Amino acid sequence: MLHIRFTAEDMSRVRFAPRPSPVPELHAALLMLGAPHEGLLFGRWRGRLLRTLPGAAEPLGELVPGGAAPRFLDVLGGTREEGFALIRSARPEFVRSELARVYAGQGAVPPWVRALHRGDAAAWDTLDRAQRAAHETVLAPVWPLVQDLHRAEFTRYALTAAEQGLAAALAAVAPGSRLRDGVWEWPSAPSALSALSAPSALSAIEAPVARAEPEARGAGAGEARGASEGPEAGKVGEARAARATREVRLGGRGLVLLPTFHWRGGPLVQDLPDRPVVLAYPAGGGLPPAPEPRGARSEDGGLAAALGRTRAAVLRALAEPRTTTDLARRTGIGNATASAHAAALRAAGLITTTRTGRSVHHEQTPLGMLVVGTTP
Repeated sequence: MLHIRFTAEDMSRVRFAPRPSPVPELHAALLMLGAPHEGLLFGRWRGRLLRTLPGAAEPLGELVPGGAAPRFLDVLGGTREEGFALIRSARPEFVRSELARVYAGQGAVPPWVRALHRGDAAAWDTLDRAQRAAHETVLAPVWPLVQDLHRAEFTRYALTAAEQGLAAALAAVAPGSRLRDGVWEWPSAPSALSALSAPSALSAIEAPVARAEPEARGAGAGEARGASEGPEAGKVGEARAARATREVRLGGRGLVLLPTFHWRGGPLVQDLPDRPVVLAYPAGGGLPPAPEPRGARSEDGGLAAALGRTRAAVLRALAEPRTTTDLARRTGIGNATASAHAAALRAAGLITTTRTGRSVHHEQTPLGMLVVGTTP
C-alpha cells in the first residue's frame, strides 16, 4: 500500500500537471517494456518496440544496473529537450552520489558512465543521444494521442474537483483509494516504483520495487505460518506487512498529479528533498497508445470522452465570446441546453460568464484554453 500524508498547507498545494511531460512518460514506457505483467494487453506493443528500439538507446539500460535508476533523471519539463536540460543541470555532486548508489555492488562500470561521473561533456552527449533515440521510437509517434488523453484526464479531474471536492477527485484518480484524516490511502497494486525514472527494459532487470508483489505474498505466508508456528513467525509476518506500506510525507511541499498512459502498475512516486512530490499514476483506457491511421483523429480528440461530445463542442465554440443564443446556434442545440452546458463548464472553471445589459457572454478561461489546446 501507499500512504501519502498531507499537512493543512498541502491541501491547498495539490495541482494537476497542465500538460504531459515527455521524460517521465518515456521512462514509464521503458519501464513497461521490461515489466513482467500485462503480457496479454501489452505483448504486441512490447514486441514491436523491442524490435525497433535502436542500439543508440542502450546506454539508458546501463544507468540501471540493478533495476534502480539514478534520481537525477527524475524531472518534468514540457518537451524532451527541456527535460534533458533539467537532467543536465543536476548538481555534479548529486550526479556522482546517485551513480555511486546505483552501481554499488554491481560490478564493472561502463567507461561512459565513469566519464559521466567525472562530468565529461561527451558522456552527457551519449545520454542525450540515447534518450533522443528512445523518444523518437517509443513516444514521438503517439505524442499527439498522449496530449489528447492528458487533456481528457485533466478535464475529468477538474470537473470532479469543482463539483465534489478534493477528496472525490483524488479517489477518482485511483479507484479504491481514499483521503481520510489527512492521509491518501492507495490500495495494493501489482507493482509500484519508488521513482519516475526506471528504464529497466533496456537492462532486462526488473525495478526493485516491482518485486514488491512476491514480498507481499511472502508477508501473507509469514502471517499464515505465524498462526501455526508461534509468535516469532507471526512477528516476522507483521514486519513484512509493515514494509509493504510505503509512507510519503508531503510536509508542506505539495503534490503534483501526473497521469501516465504507458504504465499499468502501481503509482510512480518522485520524492526529492525541497521539491513538490510528483505522483505519476496509470490512466487511460488500459491499452498502450498506438498511432492512429492518417485522417482518423477527430477534432475533439480525447476531450469528447471526458466531457461528452456536445459539451466539448460548446467549450471549443467559446474560444471567442458568445451569447447563449449565439452559442446555441453555433453548436446546433437549444438555448436551454446551451445554458445548462455553460453552467457546468463555468462550475468547473473552464469558462467565464459576464453580463452586459440584458445579454450574457461566455468565453473560455485560461484553464479552458489549456484544456482544448488553444494556448501554446
